[in-house]
Amino acid sequence: MSTPFRTSLRAALLIAVTLIAATNSFAQDKLEKSRQRLASGEPTKIVCFGDSITGVYYHSGSKRAWCDMLGLLLQQAYPGAKLEMINAGVSGHTTVNALARIERDVLKKEPNLVVIGFGMNDVARTPFEEFAPNLREIIRRCQEVGAEVVLCTPNAVSETEPRPEVKVAKYSEAIRAVAAELQLPVVDIFTSWKQLREDDPVGWSLLMSDEIHPNMTGHIRFAELIGSTIVGRPLKFDKTPPPIETLKTTLGRLAKGETVKLVAAPPFDTIIPAQFRKLYPEAKFDVVVWPAEEQTIAAAAEWAKQVRGLKPDLVVSPFPPKAIEASQEEFIRDYEWVLNYSLPQSKGAAWDVVPVLPIDSHPAYADLAARIIAGKELRFISRPSGDKRSADEIVAAWIAEHK
Repeated sequence: MSTPFRTSLRAALLIAVTLIAATNSFAQDKLEKSRQRLASGEPTKIVCFGDSITGVYYHSGSKRAWCDMLGLLLQQAYPGAKLEMINAGVSGHTTVNALARIERDVLKKEPNLVVIGFGMNDVARTPFEEFAPNLREIIRRCQEVGAEVVLCTPNAVSETEPRPEVKVAKYSEAIRAVAAELQLPVVDIFTSWKQLREDDPVGWSLLMSDEIHPNMTGHIRFAELIGSTIVGRPLKFDKTPPPIETLKTTLGRLAKGETVKLVAAPPFDTIIPAQFRKLYPEAKFDVVVWPAEEQTIAAAAEWAKQVRGLKPDLVVSPFPPKAIEASQEEFIRDYEWVLNYSLPQSKGAAWDVVPVLPIDSHPAYADLAARIIAGKELRFISRPSGDKRSADEIVAAWIAEHK
């Protein structure tokens, strides 16, 4: 991540935290019990209640989301804390759906703190006059079982017909109004995201997986904003948590002698099996060739739509040579979708995804691609600067490092 981008993010985060502190000083005592529990090491159960932006889906890499990152950040702030983080985010859900499942997914968990993040789908489907009453009822029911509550506004979005930003802003204002009315802390992610976009449009786009969903880079910012509100002071990761379980599915199948279904573009459709056979001589591969050599980045994103239906075990997502012909905006958008479609839709499915950057050159957008990959919490194969090894040797070393 470049220094200017880090600087703009840090400045925006501090601005957002300052705004939160200024507008919610009256609500700080509403989280006193949670802070005491965290500091004392008393078991603390936090439920993150929301939609797909809360849940674990392809947007953030299909393995974890801001709920997990929030737990890691709070553990950093309170090393002795005994935390249980529960992700109650479900794709497509509104406050109407939330009320239908709150008993099962939240109240029965007996939470000490509930972080509520609805609104993005309400914008598209819930009449405005029903939104605030629904939100109040969610809050009432959480407080009724003794849980403290933090509200979150949705993030700012790219303009789409179902979710025009002016409407997202209106529903965000309703959340702020409910928070003020009930004297609850609110994390104003909408304002923070909008400011980031004004300050650094490219940097903002690299926080997003698509028009409405943040990627893992964005989820880490979510965790820092929410964690800062919970703790009552600016909070930031000392070190970004590394990706997890890079080759779990592939190595598991190879160890059992099972066939690995591989999706990869040349030359990796042959290099990958050859290098794994050095570790597992009897390894069997069913290879689907991704014809990336002649694809534009847009064509690669279109081809990637079929990946999930192939039910792979390992996907080696390509960087098509013609990708450099796209504009920067087109490249960011379409390469996001190359990776999005390569990933499982949700945490329930399991396969490995390893993007690969050009081995024989360092084309335009290669550094940009690396930042986009980081937003999916993936490790990738590339040639380190000055490295003179062959592609086979680079892949062999990469597999040895991550097995």
